[in-house]
Amino acid sequence: MVAELVDGTVLYHGSYCAVHEPDLAKCAKYKDFGQGFYLTTDIEQARSFAKISLRHALDGGKVSADQKSGVVSSFVFNRNGEIREKIFPVADTSWLHCVVGHRRKSSFEDIVQECQRYDIIGGKIANDATNLTIAAYMLGAYGTVGSKEADDLCISLLIPERLKNQYCFRTNESLLCLGFQKEECVWL
Repeated sequence: MVAELVDGTVLYHGSYCAVHEPDLAKCAKYKDFGQGFYLTTDIEQARSFAKISLRHALDGGKVSADQKSGVVSSFVFNRNGEIREKIFPVADTSWLHCVVGHRRKSSFEDIVQECQRYDIIGGKIANDATNLTIAAYMLGAYGTVGSKEADDLCISLLIPERLKNQYCFRTNESLLCLGFQKEECVWL
């Protein structure tokens, strides 16, 4: 179950480089909850993503071929002002439609539009192990996208109880809630 953020929560971000001050302009679009700075409370998930991020950076020539480690940057969350949060406690139909809507244009536009109101969106992470299932869903392999049958089949195949959490900090105001703590090297 994904919980709302409380002051003092430690969050982790895995990348090919240390991130002390997140910059939304450098964040990729078309991620699970849209463009934003993604973190998790699960350090193992962040370590895994640091390795994946490093491999992508090496393949894309973003880093030197001799770089052998990624980095997990740790932050502490402390609410700063009026922050609007949308939390999907479980991987259900609402969560699935949000993820698909953000990953593919012209899908679930009403949900994507409604999400624009939020500074932070949290929910289960659709990681590399689940990408094929979600891609098949988006292609209609389980039936009509958005139908109860397709939704139910996709969610059951994701084994949602095994999915880790993620929080997407979507606005500069939300980033003010993050205090950098430390960084840890993660070797390939």
